[in-house]
Formats: sequence, C-alpha cells, structure tokens
Amino acid sequence: MDSLNVPLTLEGSYALHQMMRIKWPQWKQTPPAERTEIAAEFAAVLDGMGPTQTGLFSMLGHKGDLMLLHFRRSMDQLNHAELELAATRLWDYLEPTTSYVSVVELGLYDSTARMWRGFQEQGLKPGSDEWKQAQEEELGRQRKAMEPRLYPAIPPHRYNCFYPMDRKRGEEKNWYQVPFHDRNRMMHEHGLVGRKYAEVVRQIITGSIGFDDWEWGVDLFSEDPLWFKKLIYEMRFDEVSAVYALFGSFYVSVRTHADQLAGLLEGRQPER
Repeated sequence: MDSLNVPLTLEGSYALHQMMRIKWPQWKQTPPAERTEIAAEFAAVLDGMGPTQTGLFSMLGHKGDLMLLHFRRSMDQLNHAELELAATRLWDYLEPTTSYVSVVELGLYDSTARMWRGFQEQGLKPGSDEWKQAQEEELGRQRKAMEPRLYPAIPPHRYNCFYPMDRKRGEEKNWYQVPFHDRNRMMHEHGLVGRKYAEVVRQIITGSIGFDDWEWGVDLFSEDPLWFKKLIYEMRFDEVSAVYALFGSFYVSVRTHADQLAGLLEGRQPER
C-alpha cells in the first residue's frame, strides 16, 4: 500500500470505559451500616484517583447502572486503576456488562496533506530518511501544540454519551480503499458539522484499532443531553456518516461525584 494514502495520527491518554450493573438484591440484603462503609471506601479510592482522570457516571437504561471512565498516560496505569477498584468491597456487588479500551486520537487529514505537499515542494523523497525526519519534527511540534487535547481532563459536564463506531470496509463500500483526497474532503465536511456544536458539546475521540472490537470510541459531554441527539442526527446526513459509518451501542449517563455515591446506591439521583 502507498504510505501516502494513510493519514497520520497523534495519540495521547489511554482510556478505559467500564460499564457495571449493581447486584441490587445482594446489595439490599447488606446491613445499612455496612453499606455505608462499603460506599465510603469506594468513594475514597475514587477521590484518590482525581475527578479529572477517573469519572463516575450513573447510567440510564438496561445496559448498566454505573460507568467508570478513566484517562491515564499509559496502559499500565489504566490496569492499575482497574485493579485498585476491583480490590474494594463494593466490587463484589458489581457485575461488568461491557468495557472499552482505546487511546485519545487526533486524526490529521488536513495536516497530513499540507505536510506532504510541503515536503514534496522541498524535493524530499517519500520514505527517505530526510522525509521521515522532517515528518517526525513536524509531528513533535504538533504534539506539543495539541497536548491539552491529547491528554484531556474529563469534562465537568453533567451528561455523557459514549458510543463505538467503524468505517465500512465491505465489498461495496470500503472506506480504506477511497483515495486520500476524497477521504480528506469528507472528513473536512464532517468536522464542520461538529464545530457548529463546539460551544454546547465537548467531544473526545479515542482510537481502538487493535485495542477493542470497534475502530473508534466517541465521548460527548454536555449540560443538556438533547444536544447529543441534534449533533448526531445532523452528522448522519454528511457523506462520511451516511455512506461509510457503522455505529455500535449508545450509552448515556449522568455525572456522579464520589461524595454522591452513597446516595446513588440508596436510590437517590445525583445532584447538580
């Protein structure tokens, strides 16, 4: 395959989504004083992780009761967080329903095209040592400039919508066989839709090729969940989504702080 057909990416924090179901009958049979102790222990562990790096969410619907979202600098740190929570007593009352492993990814379609044009104008040969060095230097500059996006804090917004997605690669429609300039155009148009909602929806894209069953994970954060519907609905009409996108299950949840966990486990909705 021509390497100039493959857009460059930048990667940052590793991400883990954990969807859990509470074993309500077992939990309700536990004495109230013990429930309080168990909730306090779990909340203390969450506090120690920091609310910008581990977020707790109360899920809506049958797909689970709790979602834990973690951002870490390495997969080892993700695994440590997972094991630390699994060692708590509350974990005995939780049943995993699904999980998702990925890494924060910034796609560089426009930047890649500009970079390659510049290198060619300089007379650099694709694949040469000079080309590779120039490319790594440029990516280094972009990594530094985009560090806040590559290593994000979990946004403080009240609502989250998470879903995985693929690009089609079947016999009739195969995204990966579309010429680069056409993919670049479609991704640019796709991005313009997202930018219209930038003031009301925060979006974090994670790549999961080689890490999980889908190719990307999408997290949307907002103070009004109706914006999720409006944004995703409008995006369905652009070419890249209408023709080439496949979507997995959607998970919607409400942000819950560690000190609200005890109330949540007693059936009280998280306060704003």
